[in-house]
Amino acid sequence: MQAGYAAVLCVLAVLGLEAAAPGECEITRLLQDKLQYEMRLQYMALCSYPPFQKHYFPINYKVQVQYEEVLRPSNITHLRNRTVSEPALRYLWFHINSQAVLRIHEVLPEKHPSWKYTQELCQLFDALGKEYSKYRQTDVETVVADLVKLVHSTGVESRRKAVRPKALLDNCLKVMQMLYRVPCQWEST
Repeated sequence: MQAGYAAVLCVLAVLGLEAAAPGECEITRLLQDKLQYEMRLQYMALCSYPPFQKHYFPINYKVQVQYEEVLRPSNITHLRNRTVSEPALRYLWFHINSQAVLRIHEVLPEKHPSWKYTQELCQLFDALGKEYSKYRQTDVETVVADLVKLVHSTGVESRRKAVRPKALLDNCLKVMQMLYRVPCQWEST
């Protein structure tokens, strides 16, 4: 990213404007394509059809995540009402969902049909992380910085919650569309 463009983004972030870097928009558009309903259903659904049951997630399978790793549209609405800036919300969405996708990926054996799919999602989040690497945690509101620290802390005793993998990805897509549709000029889906 050019230094001048990065400076403009920092100024916009400080002012709380809804700017999103072109790299963010491109990567989140790819994520949106990967998170379409058919793919989430195909790779994350609970399969009850006997020939495929051993390959996909068992009935009622859930992943243990920190309570804070479940980010719903209602959480974003609540934070917006507290006047948290849009860039800070996108920063929070990235950190929470990159961890959620990583947790799903970690429970899958390498030969599992969903392993490659989740690996591709992890790679897209890694690419998005490079976009956010210039965005310092001190630049975001305290509430967001505290949540990001909590999500990345391993030694802190946190509340755990059992969540279906598909539900995590459903929330990931819904919140991503809330946060990126306007600044990236996406058409409604």
